[in-house]
Amino acid sequence: MAKAKGRKGSVARLAEAEGLGAQAAHAQGEVVKLDRGFPLVRLADGALVRCEHGAALVKGASERAVIGDVVALVLPDGHDKGIIESIAPRRCELVRKDPTERAVPQVLAANFDRVMVVQAVSEVNLRRLERELVLAAETGAAVDVVLTKADQAEGAQQVQQVRDAVQALVGEACRTIVVSSDDAASIEPVRELLAPGTTTILLGRSGVGKSTLVNALMGRQVQQTGSVRAGDGKGRHTTVSREVVTLPNGARMVDMPGVRGLGMWEADAGIGAAFSDVEKLAARCRFRDCTHGAEPGCAVRAAVDDGTLAPERFESYRSLKRETAEVRTRREHARWQQSDRPRGKKR
Repeated sequence: MAKAKGRKGSVARLAEAEGLGAQAAHAQGEVVKLDRGFPLVRLADGALVRCEHGAALVKGASERAVIGDVVALVLPDGHDKGIIESIAPRRCELVRKDPTERAVPQVLAANFDRVMVVQAVSEVNLRRLERELVLAAETGAAVDVVLTKADQAEGAQQVQQVRDAVQALVGEACRTIVVSSDDAASIEPVRELLAPGTTTILLGRSGVGKSTLVNALMGRQVQQTGSVRAGDGKGRHTTVSREVVTLPNGARMVDMPGVRGLGMWEADAGIGAAFSDVEKLAARCRFRDCTHGAEPGCAVRAAVDDGTLAPERFESYRSLKRETAEVRTRREHARWQQSDRPRGKKR
């Protein structure tokens, strides 16, 4: 594609490009990388095109192409980027509440088949894991947990204790796999889950070993990994872009940059899946609208009192439900304000 001479303003270039009509070629492709806001789209013939969003998407502001999206684009003659005109309907999304906004969703990835939640054995945070599992379960994709850096744990006993605690948390619906960088055989259970033609998202904070896992599955270094600090054995953040990596067997993985904020967005289904034990108890409460506080006949409180349900897990459940309800209330309030605003007037 020929590069444009000089640099025009974004709006001017978009308007010019979308006005070219017959002079521009139209194509369809998949977003395989998102780097500093610019989608990289792979076309049917394998060509890679760096793109920006068309005027209609820019105006909408809430819809942006993400990794995994199938998009229609125009390739204007004489311009250095393709213009994404539309995004095909998504079969699934990984969504969190935008950390910079009060009630706006942020889609991190689309059109995948599995989510692997990754944490390091020696740094497992069960409260964060619960939140990660909720976001993963909300997508409707298969969910598994991978515990990395077993070689940095304080012996086999710690590894087994952590694995048992995590497996008890995730339940029978998920597998918990422990891997070690010095044991190639430990990677095989992960590889067995990655069927050809499927796409798997790696979800976890920075430094837990997602890039190292991808490199191990590839059999060579394709993702940059940071050095490990001698003081605490923690890795440094290295992945700065979302990118689809195709494994030798044809399966695909997306090594997501470390996600810090994990705000809930329409996560009721995800909470129900991640806390199915609590939901089953709640169904046995005397009152259908039981808040699991001081109401008589509360099966959830009874389980906490007799030790069947850990109080920490119950508090996590209530906190996540409360957070989701608050986000829903703010969203509905914002929608009401928007619909109540007189046309042609500003407030």
